[in-house]
Amino acid sequence: MRFDVVSAWTTVQKKWASVLAVGCGIVAFGAMFTAHAAERVAPTSSGTDWIVMDMSTGRVLSEQGARIERYPASLTKLMTLDLAFEELSAGRLTLDTLIPVSEAAARVQPMKLDLLPDQKITVREAILGMTTLSANDAATALGEYLGGGSITQFGQAMTDHARALGMLHTSFRNPSGLPDPGQVVDAYDMAILTRHILLTYPQYRYMFSVQSFNFEGRMIPNLDGMLKRYPGAIGMKTGFTNAARFNVVTAAERAGHLLIGVELHAQSWSAAYGTMAKLLDAGFASAVEPADLLAAHHDALPVADAVTAHPYVAQRVSVTLQQPSTPGHRFAAQSVGTVNDMPPAWTAQIGAYDTYAGARHQVTLLIRERQAGVARVVSAVRRHRRTWQAQLTGLSEAAARATCARFVLHNQTCFVIASYKEEAMR
Repeated sequence: MRFDVVSAWTTVQKKWASVLAVGCGIVAFGAMFTAHAAERVAPTSSGTDWIVMDMSTGRVLSEQGARIERYPASLTKLMTLDLAFEELSAGRLTLDTLIPVSEAAARVQPMKLDLLPDQKITVREAILGMTTLSANDAATALGEYLGGGSITQFGQAMTDHARALGMLHTSFRNPSGLPDPGQVVDAYDMAILTRHILLTYPQYRYMFSVQSFNFEGRMIPNLDGMLKRYPGAIGMKTGFTNAARFNVVTAAERAGHLLIGVELHAQSWSAAYGTMAKLLDAGFASAVEPADLLAAHHDALPVADAVTAHPYVAQRVSVTLQQPSTPGHRFAAQSVGTVNDMPPAWTAQIGAYDTYAGARHQVTLLIRERQAGVARVVSAVRRHRRTWQAQLTGLSEAAARATCARFVLHNQTCFVIASYKEEAMR
């Protein structure tokens, strides 16, 4: 980009040298873009980048160079897995679905299950091959299958999905992470992707912690060193190429609190694992524990069953925090009941969780921050899966949208749910 700008500027100089005022303006313009290009950090530049994020809230606890673009190596497989989980959850794929192995997939190097052309493996075997051995042949076969036989098409789908998740510095070219100059990520984007996987597909979380699995009579080991080195580690993904250096994405749980750590471009596995352990320790030390917040507010949080119905609101049973009777408190106590007992209102949903504790923690934060509206935990069951949702309800449409805008600005997921009465009129 820099050489294009310089070349263009040279041409302009020759053509317009006699026009001083215009020339000066162009000099300034060209200098601005040349300086901008010079400031851009190349993916292979020295330095290690990292970020630690609270999974429940999406808040960044610490970071260094988290917006610098790097080559992802096998961290790319997290996006391939995310798209596979999406297909599984939608019922368009099962873990027992057989996928063919092409000659191109069988040829990829170096980490592989040694698949053969025309062989068929199950989706389960492909996924476990990726989460344990980081098998490039399994990732390529799965990517080809999901991409309708085209790696190029699948790479575009990966990039499009990344943009939809808010991963603004990410571009994918293949499902495995094998070197491609156009395939880049940054630490912040990888944290967003990891959080999305953990929150959206908790039923597949165990696949990142499998120590080994049997494939054709061979025990395939998990190469993620954090599983053995860090108590509470869930795993996620590691990756290495000469250009990318040593990369680690780790999720870890301690005392009911879950953190996500991403580290890019470390100089060795020892350095990567050691730094990640220190970053997570510091993150847990600084994180606010749910129990501490509950003790401070003396909240009674009953758990209620839910009824499967409207995909957004109808017939859900709400569980509302019962606040102490404090004059002027914004969060008035509200009895448990169905949505039909509630006045029509818009809702801002700040996260869906696979555990009640995760949603409860988010709601206690809402109370602590004195957010407008009524804070509540809502349980819903869809496709035999229960989720717990942290919500602010009793809002106008404008207030709900403004609330979500504030949370998104602070790197937290949030979406607006229309008044149930308005939904019913559509």
